[in-house]
Amino acid sequence: MAKGKRLKTASAGNTTTLIQASAPPVTPSWPPFKPELPVTDLSAETLVSEKVVVYRSFFPRSLCRDFVSFLSGLPLTTTPGKPQRGMALRVNDRYQIDDPGFANRLWTETGLREAVSNPEVAHLWGGTVIGLNPNIRVYRYVKGHFFDAHYDDSNNVTIKKENGESVSAKTTWTLLLYLTSSSEGCAGGETVFYPHDRRVKKEEIAVSPETGMLLLHKHGDDCMLHEGREVTAGEKWILRTDLCVPRSR
Repeated sequence: MAKGKRLKTASAGNTTTLIQASAPPVTPSWPPFKPELPVTDLSAETLVSEKVVVYRSFFPRSLCRDFVSFLSGLPLTTTPGKPQRGMALRVNDRYQIDDPGFANRLWTETGLREAVSNPEVAHLWGGTVIGLNPNIRVYRYVKGHFFDAHYDDSNNVTIKKENGESVSAKTTWTLLLYLTSSSEGCAGGETVFYPHDRRVKKEEIAVSPETGMLLLHKHGDDCMLHEGREVTAGEKWILRTDLCVPRSR
């Protein structure tokens, strides 16, 4: 696939109009983080230098089960089978909401803030990370669902700091939190990266879903071509947001 023809994900604003009703959505009462997080030292494991890192056991299995049970009750909507022009084909069930409070909980109550501030990885993010994108997305992939090869865009957002101050920011890395894996009966569904912007099987880097694992990958102009491979059994559940850094004026 040529670099000049970049199939993308929809921006947060466009996606919202597709999958949510016109009435303001009710903010979910997300489950508490129990046990207290983090449950283990959060050490970054590099899968692709400067582009893809993972933190294993970010959520314990018990908390993943609690979240899957809760998310199953949200009003998920199946993505339209025919994408907008320039957008990659995907078929999955989705829910999204702007929830600065939950984004801040993920940032401050899980050990994530401290983990990404570690000097060993702090240089990766394109600036000092100040929080997470308040646009929270939930993805459920069942048998036959997939997300074709695409790139993730960087978006401009507003981050509310703990002191109430609003900061102009931009997203730099995609954050995916896997809540299920083969342990829960999910088969397939690998997130596959292609280092040279073309789908060549011998060069692919396939990351299998792992319950509780956090995957971060660079997006925007330096995003790697990637896809969500078809799920062949069970359900793949993902929470999605993004790392945010201050935006230059």
